Amino acid sequence: MRWKGLLYVSRWLVAPFLVGLACCVILIIYRFFADLFALAIQVRTVSWHDLVVGVLNMVDLALAANLVLIVIFSTFENYIRKMDVADYSSWPPGLTNVDFNALKQKLFASIASIAAIDALAWYLDLEKYSDTSKLGWAIGFPLMFVVATVMLAIADWLMQRSKEPQ
Repeated sequence: MRWKGLLYVSRWLVAPFLVGLACCVILIIYRFFADLFALAIQVRTVSWHDLVVGVLNMVDLALAANLVLIVIFSTFENYIRKMDVADYSSWPPGLTNVDFNALKQKLFASIASIAAIDALAWYLDLEKYSDTSKLGWAIGFPLMFVVATVMLAIADWLMQRSKEPQ
C-alpha cells in the first residue's frame, strides 16, 4: 500500500518540467517580439518575399507557443490534478478538459501546421538553396503528420464506435 501512495505522489515530479515549458513560452514571446521589431524596422526596405518569410516565421513561433501550452495544460490535467471546469468557467475547454485522445489530435495537428509553415517558408526561399531535391522532404514531412493525424482520428472514431451499445 505504501508503494502505491509513493507512486501516486510521484506524479508531482512532472511539475518542474511544466514550469520549464512555461519559461520556454516566455522565451518564444521574447523571440516573437524581437523578430517583430526587426521586421518593423526593415519593412520599408525589405522585399515582399522576405516580408512574407518573416511573417511565416512569426506564425511558426505562435504555433510553437500554442503547442507548448497544449502540452502544459493537458499534462497537468491528465497526470497532476484534475481541473474542475466550474472553477474555470471562463477558460476555453481546450485548456480545462483535454483527454488523451484529444491531446494526440491536437499535438499532431499542431506539429503538422508548424511543419507546413516551415515547408512554405523553405519553398519561398527555394532560389537560396542549391539542392532543390530536398523540397520533396520539406513537403513530405508535414504530409506524414497529416496522414498520421487522420489515421489516429479514424482509430479513435472506430474505438469510440465499438464502445457504443449496439
